[in-house]
Amino acid sequence: MKLLLKIFFSLTFLTFYSSANADTIKWLHLFGEDSSQYPNMVRAAEEFEAKTGHTVVMQYLENESFKAKLPTMLQSNDRPDIFYSWSGGVMYDQAKAGFLRDISDVVPDSYLDTVSAAAADAFTFEGQRVGLPLQVSQVAWWYNKDLINQAGVDVSNIKEWDDLISAVKQIQAAGITPICMGGKDKWPVHFLWTHLHIRNGGKDLFLESLNNGGWDRPEYLKSGEQMLELVALEPFQKGFLAHTWPDQAGFFGDGKCAMALMGNWMYGSQKSNSASGEGLGDDNMGMFNMPMTSGGLGDAGDTLGGINGWLFSSSAPDSAVEFMMHYVSLDIQKEDAANGAYIPIVKGADVSLTNPFLQQVAQNISNSEYHQIFYDQFLGADIGRVVNDVSTDLAAGIITPEEATQAVQEAWEFNQ
Repeated sequence: MKLLLKIFFSLTFLTFYSSANADTIKWLHLFGEDSSQYPNMVRAAEEFEAKTGHTVVMQYLENESFKAKLPTMLQSNDRPDIFYSWSGGVMYDQAKAGFLRDISDVVPDSYLDTVSAAAADAFTFEGQRVGLPLQVSQVAWWYNKDLINQAGVDVSNIKEWDDLISAVKQIQAAGITPICMGGKDKWPVHFLWTHLHIRNGGKDLFLESLNNGGWDRPEYLKSGEQMLELVALEPFQKGFLAHTWPDQAGFFGDGKCAMALMGNWMYGSQKSNSASGEGLGDDNMGMFNMPMTSGGLGDAGDTLGGINGWLFSSSAPDSAVEFMMHYVSLDIQKEDAANGAYIPIVKGADVSLTNPFLQQVAQNISNSEYHQIFYDQFLGADIGRVVNDVSTDLAAGIITPEEATQAVQEAWEFNQ
């Protein structure tokens, strides 16, 4: 009897001790249950819980709600331990404000050896490691083959900006809406203006402007002039300024426009946001890179996109970092790559990419000597917000190229 009581009290103590020392890890993400990577997020959480006794609470916010609510959440006592990030200036601002934890002492070199060094470095700030990368991405022109062929356009001939303008006119002449655009969310529009910056100004000019100002340079004025040249053709769907990014993806997936400038996540989003839930088939979609501009200082192979991943709030426990290393691992990244969820950063996982569009993007980024992170993230929240605003105002035709570049220059000066 004494032995049974001893065993009972021992088990009770172990259960209490284990429970008392278990963490609840709050993981804030922006991938709904229809996301291709969601199943492995759940799998990773369940595996980690079973192995460690910790609990992972998954919290979801839609993209725009996430951006709007995160600053307040980080200042509250109910802040997430792990949250999504596009790295760049917004991340730097969060680190400067003291919202992020330095996880350098938790992440061993043996783990860092398994991931892309460039991607891992994107989640450091002033010598501190504040996050872990998940994926890379690229913005490119997606097109509907049936509609493009109906208009008689050969996308292989779109090498220069003037070629794109000619293609838009040809598509319109066929009675087809050339471009879907989610103007209400603004960031989809900034891809157009800033990608023209990359073609007109190139890497060196961007770094010069970043460090010393000069966002109203002639090269950037040219970007605005070229954008207005496109806008004058009224190439977007009617009411585009009231349509969100999910609307844009759905319109493309429903075959209501010929083209859309968007990141590689368009592949899954055009399906999930289409009326049928099926979207366009692989055989009816294509991609081509942003064309060069005449006299541009950039290179045709320069890419715009993201190095996205996960940040850790200032109060995140070690277990949150350990969990993320479990999630961002070869086994899970290979499976997500095979499912076409994203382009992985764990070494060796890319061999599982079977989706031809993701393979193309991975090759484009690999060949690129300059991969620019989205301006609205890289430049920080204050300047990035202005970039998004003036890009949308240009698309609406309500400001001049000079006013747009001057607004960015003033925002840069204010943040010095």
